[in-house]
Amino acid sequence: MVTLIALGEAPNREGVKYVGRLLVREGLVDDFRLVEALTLQGLPGIPEDKCYIVGEHLATYGILKRVKPGRIISVDAHTDLMHDYLDHGSWLAYALEERVVERAAVIGPVLMIPATEKSRLWTRRVRIYPAIPRSRKTGRGWRTYVNLRSHGVLGVVEDARRYLGPAIYLTVDLDVLRPEYRIARFQHGELCLEELLELIEAIGEVFTVRAFDMAEISDRVKKSQLGRRAVLEVFQALKEVIE
Repeated sequence: MVTLIALGEAPNREGVKYVGRLLVREGLVDDFRLVEALTLQGLPGIPEDKCYIVGEHLATYGILKRVKPGRIISVDAHTDLMHDYLDHGSWLAYALEERVVERAAVIGPVLMIPATEKSRLWTRRVRIYPAIPRSRKTGRGWRTYVNLRSHGVLGVVEDARRYLGPAIYLTVDLDVLRPEYRIARFQHGELCLEELLELIEAIGEVFTVRAFDMAEISDRVKKSQLGRRAVLEVFQALKEVIE
């Protein structure tokens, strides 16, 4: 069974329901459960499952409270570590602060700057692996993050394994794909589909994946042939890492 969490504004909710029907039509699932709400507070009880399809990425925060995985990998074009108020851009920061998860790794971000001067970036108990070379200022000067372009998929995943341990929850925000896929409402990523599939396969080989979600689905996918193909292939790859 797969659980659909149609959370957020209408484009996200409609996109999730469309993808549910698409998965059934293509024979990837027999049926699905649907929970729907405008806000996290209005979300009905989230059933425990191994496969989730979600609209707004904030829903992952609710899933984590339900499944309590301890460790998480987030594959995302954004860090979601802004620490001003709880939303789709800060859910991981709050999950870490509240110890809903103990450690996290974010793989694939390209946008890492706080949204405003007042925004704070959560930095404790999390490692960031950008898609492209990025540097950070430390007490010993500027240091380059371990990143996908310079260190490769295996270098990133093995470093994350040393930090997180053997078992994780995996969330894949589909905005990590390049803009031409037109799945998420805010498509900023640097990865092509083949690169994302390679990353998911490597994660499955190195980690025990307890459960997963595929996030930031929007109704843009209805008019995107590339997007529909990506949704189907990413979902199939994610199912394989937990089977």
